[in-house]
Amino acid sequence: MSPTISHKDNSRQRRPGTFNHPLDMKSGPLLPGGWDDSHQELVGGEGDKEALRDTATGDFSKAPRSCRAELSSILLLLFLYVLQGIPLGLAGSIPLILQSKNVSYTDQAFFSLVFWPFSLKLLWAPLVDAVYFRNFGRRKSWLVPTQYILGLFMIYLSTQVDRLLGNTDGRTPDVIALTVTFFLFEFLAATQDIAVDGWALTMLSRENVGYASTCNSVGQTAGYFLGNVLFLALESADFCNKYLRFQPQPRGIVTLSDFLFFWGAVFLITTTLVALLKKENKEVSVGKEETQGITDTYKLLFAIIKMPAVLTFCLLILTAKIGFSAADAVTGLKLVEEGVPKEHLALLAVPMVPLQIILPLIISKYTAGPQPLNIFYKAMPYRLLLGLEYALLVWWTPKVEHQGGFPIYYYIIVLLSYALHQVTLYSMYVSIMAFNAKLCKKLGGSCVTALDGYYVESIICVFIGFGWWFFLGPKLKKLQDEGPSSWKCKRSN
Repeated sequence: MSPTISHKDNSRQRRPGTFNHPLDMKSGPLLPGGWDDSHQELVGGEGDKEALRDTATGDFSKAPRSCRAELSSILLLLFLYVLQGIPLGLAGSIPLILQSKNVSYTDQAFFSLVFWPFSLKLLWAPLVDAVYFRNFGRRKSWLVPTQYILGLFMIYLSTQVDRLLGNTDGRTPDVIALTVTFFLFEFLAATQDIAVDGWALTMLSRENVGYASTCNSVGQTAGYFLGNVLFLALESADFCNKYLRFQPQPRGIVTLSDFLFFWGAVFLITTTLVALLKKENKEVSVGKEETQGITDTYKLLFAIIKMPAVLTFCLLILTAKIGFSAADAVTGLKLVEEGVPKEHLALLAVPMVPLQIILPLIISKYTAGPQPLNIFYKAMPYRLLLGLEYALLVWWTPKVEHQGGFPIYYYIIVLLSYALHQVTLYSMYVSIMAFNAKLCKKLGGSCVTALDGYYVESIICVFIGFGWWFFLGPKLKKLQDEGPSSWKCKRSN
């Protein structure tokens, strides 16, 4: 659904992984382009003003700050990214809830529009970067009001969400209203993401700024986990009755309304503390590549996009995922349709956490060279074939259901399929990030499905994906041969 900002890969803002799992939502690391040692106008961290005082002459009066010295700032960044993941996780859980209410796939496709803000936030990121109140703080000027609005929005939504889902009056869910509501929800979360990413570059000192990407990845994943996996488990009456209760109850331990109200209150309280207690560095020097004003910023943005190498790269990345769309966006919904409990699918993400931590470390060894996109190209056909394996898994699911449940070996096979998918997904993801870092019976009758469109879509997507891999894949690899001048934008004063 995945992802996301002016300095990060946008692919993570639509969760790319299968079964709508929270941990498929990849958060691209902040790129270190602003930390070129050859620049004299370095941006210092908020606790590092003394050390950077004589940067222009190269005279550093203090030793580099340790991670422990800036632990409070690192923990704050981590918490802000956790908050950012909550709306993403909640939005990711809605399709599974809708599927359990037999909502059509047309409505599911319409609801997927709620994830667009994270893919399109590049359009208003320059505005967030250029407009602010200097006395209050460049990033706090957007972070504080946005999080206040998010908190109030969540509290208000907690009073309306049962009606929107059709839980109170027995009607079908109001998909249009849900889509509009969660689109605004994700728009606010994407704006908060822009502000936090910008603040991350100046909140930490130069030698510790690398921890910002770690806070991003860990924090957003944790927030998504809370808003998706944990919520779906605690919302499920079956899961709570089986594992958490002695006496069965008709409802789960928490409802979506309760969950929204709780996190809305958390947003309001923590935002107040940040506004009052955390000071922003107002002595940051303007770097050589930083623009002044909204017009300048958008001019630079469009100049970058129009560069031939950048435009080619964007078009290739935008089309590369067509081949995976059926497997990534529909498989989880089809499994829920076939009777697999949505909370069980969500919980399958938990064993994947160690694998998802280890995989980037292993794969990064093979993407550290001058041709990181080769890994992307090599992993693509295997991921396409796994799309067909997912279609086979969906077809097999109703055949192994027994007395309303599924055997352990079924979940083991699903888990192994998911693990193999993660290997190919991370291979492609890490290679792209490495390359970037280098420069989804009303009338009493019955409906009989003669041919399920999911299987047709799966085959078509895989064919399109192999066509992309064969014809456009070499062009993607060829981009690695472009010289540095192809990626540098010349700006006229």
